[in-house]
Amino acid sequence: MAKARIVFLNQQEMDLIHVQSIKCLEEIGLKIHSKPVLEILEKNGARVDYQTMVAKIPEKMVNQALESAPKEFTLCGRDPKHDLKVPTPKFPWVTTNGLAVYVKDYNTGEYRDSTRKDIAAFTKLADALDSVDYQWTALTARDVPPLAHGPHELWVTMQNTTKHVQGVTAQSAEDAKVQIELAALIAGGKEKLRKRPLFSVVVCPIAPLTFEKGSIEAQVELAKAGIPVVSMSMSVGGLSAPVTVAGMMVNANTENLGSIVISQMAAPGAPHIYCSESAPMDMRTGNINYDSIEMCFLSFGLAQMAKRYNLPSYVASLGGFSGVVSSINQFLGVMGGSDLAGGLGAIDIAKGVSFEQLLIDAYMWDCCKNYLHEVEISEEKIALEAMREVGHGHNFLTHPHTLRYFREELKFWDEEKVNLLETDDKEKAAEANKIVKSIMAKHQVEPLSKDIIEKGDAIISKYEDIVGD
Repeated sequence: MAKARIVFLNQQEMDLIHVQSIKCLEEIGLKIHSKPVLEILEKNGARVDYQTMVAKIPEKMVNQALESAPKEFTLCGRDPKHDLKVPTPKFPWVTTNGLAVYVKDYNTGEYRDSTRKDIAAFTKLADALDSVDYQWTALTARDVPPLAHGPHELWVTMQNTTKHVQGVTAQSAEDAKVQIELAALIAGGKEKLRKRPLFSVVVCPIAPLTFEKGSIEAQVELAKAGIPVVSMSMSVGGLSAPVTVAGMMVNANTENLGSIVISQMAAPGAPHIYCSESAPMDMRTGNINYDSIEMCFLSFGLAQMAKRYNLPSYVASLGGFSGVVSSINQFLGVMGGSDLAGGLGAIDIAKGVSFEQLLIDAYMWDCCKNYLHEVEISEEKIALEAMREVGHGHNFLTHPHTLRYFREELKFWDEEKVNLLETDDKEKAAEANKIVKSIMAKHQVEPLSKDIIEKGDAIISKYEDIVGD
C-alpha cells in the first residue's frame, strides 16, 4: 500500500545515532536518584557508583531489554470499542493536551485555575469527539492536596470517559500503587487490569540523562503491574541537550533506551512506548520552541529509531492549530510515522486548555487525516482493462470501475468542519463555543457504579491522609 510518509534518516545515520546512544549509556551513564532502581540495574550487569548515583549500562543490557519489550500491545478502553492497538497501521491515535494548569471556561470566557470539575467537563467533551482516540489527564486538579493530584486526575478522568486514559503524572511508588488500585476497581481486579490496561502513564526523564527518585520508582511499580509506560524525553536543545538536531536526537534516544532498560530489568515483558517531546529552546525568549522546524526533524528521526527497535512510539504533537507555522509543523510531524500524538485543545504553549480549541483542533485533525490514508497500487486499481474498454477520447464517468471504487478511493471534505475552520478567528471561536455547548448538553458518558465510585473515593481519601495537605 502506498502511504504519504517522510523519511528523514538514512540507514547509516540511524546506525550512528544508535551507536552513539550506546556509547553514552556505557561511558557517561544515567544519573538515577533511587538506590532500589540502581540495585536492580547492578544486579543485571550495570556498573553502578552509589556515591554519584550513576549507572553505566552495557550494550548487552540494552539488547536484552529490547528483546523482552513487547513489539505490540493494546491500550484498552473501559468500552472495548475504544481499544487501540499499537503500533497503528494507519494514522496515529490522537489525544488531548495534558496536565495544563488553567482552563478557559466555555460558559464565561474566564481564564482560571483548573479544578476537578473542569477535568470532568473537558474529559466529557473529548469523550464525545470521535477524533479524540484516547484521553490524557488534561488538567491539573488545583483544588486538591498537591501530593495527591495525580490519583485525583486519573480517577475523575476515568469516570468521565469510556476511552483509554493516559495519566501524565506519578510522583512516587505509592502514588503509582494508588493509581493501579483505582484502575483495578474498574477492571475487576489487578490481574484483569494487567490483561486489559485501562490506563497508561507518561514518565519523564529529566534531561540530560537523569531520573528523579519518585517518578522512576513509580515507573517500576507500573511496569510490574503491566501498565504501559510512556518514556517522554523532553530534551531542550541548547538548554538540557546539545543545540544540534543530532545531539538532541541522541540525548532523547539515550533516555528512552535507558528507561526501557529500567522497566525490562524490573519486569521483563512490561509494555513500553518510546516517546519524545523534544525541541530546541527559543533563544529569543527562553521558551521551548514547539513551532521550530527542528522539532519536526526530531519527530521524523525518532519515529524511525522507534521502528528500528520495533517499539510503539509517541514522538509527534498536535493541537493549538492557531497559526500557519504551528499548523504546518504539527501536521508534518505526524507524517514521520508516530503511533501516538497529543496536544488537542492546548493554548499558551500547553499551559492551558480551551474547550473551543479542542473542538477546532479535532476538526483540523479530521481534515489532516485525509492526507495519511493508504492507497492501493495494483493492476486492478491501475485499471488498464477499463482504459482499453473506454478507448481514446471517451470518459470514465459511467464505467463500472468508476462506480465500484470512487467512494473508497476519493476522500471528501466534511463541509461543516471545513466551513468552521475557514471562518475568521472571532467568528470561529463564537461558532465553536455554540457547538461545544450543544455537545456538553447532549453527550452522556456511561457512569461507573455508585459502589465503585465510593470505593475509589475512599482509596484517594486514605492516600490524602498519608501524604497530607
